[in-house]
Amino acid sequence: MKDPQPTVSRREFITATSAALLASGATGATSTAAESADASKLAMLGGRKAVKKAPSSVRRWGDLERERLNAMLEQDTLFYWKGPQTTLALERFRKIHPFKYAQTCTSGTAALHIAVTAAGIGPGDEVITSPITDIGTVIGVLYQQGVPVFADLGATTYNLDPADVERRITPKTKAIIAVHLCGNPCDMNALKAIADKHKLVLIEDCCQAWGAKYRGQPIGTVGHIACWSLQNSKHITAGDGGVVASSDERFGPLLQRCGDKGGDRVKGGGFHMFATNYRMNEPSAAVFAAQLERLEGVASKRAKLGNLLTEKIAGIPGILPHQVHPEDRCVYWFYFMRFKPESFRCKRAEFVKALAAEGVSCSAGYIGVPLHREPVFQNHAFFAGHWPVREMGLTTMDFTKHQTPEVEAILQNGIRFTIHEGMTEEYILGAAEAVRKVAKHFAV
Repeated sequence: MKDPQPTVSRREFITATSAALLASGATGATSTAAESADASKLAMLGGRKAVKKAPSSVRRWGDLERERLNAMLEQDTLFYWKGPQTTLALERFRKIHPFKYAQTCTSGTAALHIAVTAAGIGPGDEVITSPITDIGTVIGVLYQQGVPVFADLGATTYNLDPADVERRITPKTKAIIAVHLCGNPCDMNALKAIADKHKLVLIEDCCQAWGAKYRGQPIGTVGHIACWSLQNSKHITAGDGGVVASSDERFGPLLQRCGDKGGDRVKGGGFHMFATNYRMNEPSAAVFAAQLERLEGVASKRAKLGNLLTEKIAGIPGILPHQVHPEDRCVYWFYFMRFKPESFRCKRAEFVKALAAEGVSCSAGYIGVPLHREPVFQNHAFFAGHWPVREMGLTTMDFTKHQTPEVEAILQNGIRFTIHEGMTEEYILGAAEAVRKVAKHFAV
């Protein structure tokens, strides 16, 4: 005999079903709330990371470079002058940067030394430049017995403040070196106007700015002389190397001589000037020529990713994004933002630690101190513990008294983000979410 079927009234059925649905909804709501809380909780406190997947590494050379190196091995010379690889590299360089004169060399430091030599920098001549840069920017100035003068920078462009540049001009000022830090173009129209007004040579340090554009034009084309680096960390590379270029008839014809011991390989005629040997060889030129084929892809990708990061962190209280002029293309050798200490309940180190725990590739600051705070400057000890031009009375510069307050603040509260062409938009969105998450957690 079958068991009797239970009887349930319509009212009892509805009541029981509603209770089950409510219980299920409550469980779902609780689960959603828990997930939301976990997402907002800092990763270093046990929450979920904002960056879901770490960026992939980049394969920076391959078949293009192999093709050029194989061609180089078939040559009967590895010397640069009229070498096939150097010739090709300069042809490809000029397609991007339309200069009349260009000279390959061994490094960005060498390119800058060639530039200041061609510009006629001599004992006691002052050259105004940035205090946040590689020391290679001023090594050439010092070797020519010139005097670096460090100007203050824009608060969020990290480039020369034109007004402060003009304030530092003296009768001894001979040149300005504009450093396009992070691949962000300086205010070249303003700097060129100052240079023209005071009859100064304007040199562009484009070592971190391969592929950058100023008001739509290739970087380097506003100043009188421009310099690039091919060091291993740059957008394109030959391991080391550089190039210096100019279309100015006062300086362009001197570039080859200034990087090749002073000898003129076009006209000959003996030595009429003195210079060091900064010649690039054919193997390096082969890699350089191949890398130039990659440049636009690298530059455009970095520009897109950096701009996306700015877009997504804009408006976060206490955070100052990297400022780029809307008509320029910044190529983000790295991305730099500023952290306003008064807006947060933590120091920069803890903020950066929290970002790193979220999966963001970042670090506190850039260089440790402004260049003029380095011991070699503080001690005026450039040549075997001496600085001849100061000891001879050709300059009264005292770097222990040099002041650049905005630069000090930038280095104290700046945060550096890695940007490279192997990253995805998904990673950048995660990094931006991490900034928002960490900023909210530590907000005052």
